[in-house]
Amino acid sequence: MKRDFLTILDLRSEEVDALLRRASTLKEDFKEGNLKPTLEGKTLGLIFDKPSTRTRVSFEVAMYQLGGRAIFMSSQQTQLSRDEPLRDTALVLSRYIDGLVVRTYEDADLQELARHAQIPVINGLTDLYHPCQVMGDILTIREKKGDLKNLQIAWVGDGNNVAHSWINAAARLPFRLTLACPPGFEPKKEILETAKRLAGERILCGNDPLEAVRNADVVNTDVWTSMGQDEERRMRLTAFKDYQINGDLLRKAKPDAIVLHCLPAHRGEEITDEVMNGPNSAIFDQAENRMHLQRALLDWLLGS
Repeated sequence: MKRDFLTILDLRSEEVDALLRRASTLKEDFKEGNLKPTLEGKTLGLIFDKPSTRTRVSFEVAMYQLGGRAIFMSSQQTQLSRDEPLRDTALVLSRYIDGLVVRTYEDADLQELARHAQIPVINGLTDLYHPCQVMGDILTIREKKGDLKNLQIAWVGDGNNVAHSWINAAARLPFRLTLACPPGFEPKKEILETAKRLAGERILCGNDPLEAVRNADVVNTDVWTSMGQDEERRMRLTAFKDYQINGDLLRKAKPDAIVLHCLPAHRGEEITDEVMNGPNSAIFDQAENRMHLQRALLDWLLGS
């Protein structure tokens, strides 16, 4: 039976752990030149509505490294731009390719494609979730910090799609997550409540960045204005002005805390150059690990 990866909650806790361990093994194999072409003869399709650097390149390269092929399609270059039903697109592509990565706006569109596709569908980002990003982030944390148990992870900024996936991850893994978002920009209530039923007191959400970061092992952020929110930019700059990851805020965390940012960064807004280029930054290791995590995900979903 085919499996999809639309949110982290699609996986059981033991599957999340197995995927992370597999990513570490394949990364080591890659570094040593021992990667096996487990997806030889397989083809991955990518349908993107939104611009992408890391998601597109990391998926394509991961697929090539495993011996497979990748086909990139902007939705505007497909019959979706002429109102072909998502169901028909899913059924046709299932006859041509072995897996599909979708990067789009509406999570409902991703769900519709997955419902009718007969091949694995992977969430490459929607306005609601970004699970591949967070799984790659957790791979980075495991490399830097070891066991996740009792780690304190802070999220400072928008309660957006990445924050939602962090909330889901905390429902599956034994770390503590504290989110600090400006009033009115908190995560969606239903996502937070579902995760809290699973994780209990390990997930906290408030408005104070100082409290969120205090004694944190990991400090995490994202841009203040995401794709599709450009008209809100001026308002958001005002609302988020006290939520910048800078030297003063970082000093509230543990001295060896690592800093994460999913990129692209607006340097000088949500994060300063001092922090992004500083000794606590794991941001570019984090970006690399997207490829290693996704290689393991493809190997699992598309492999034999």
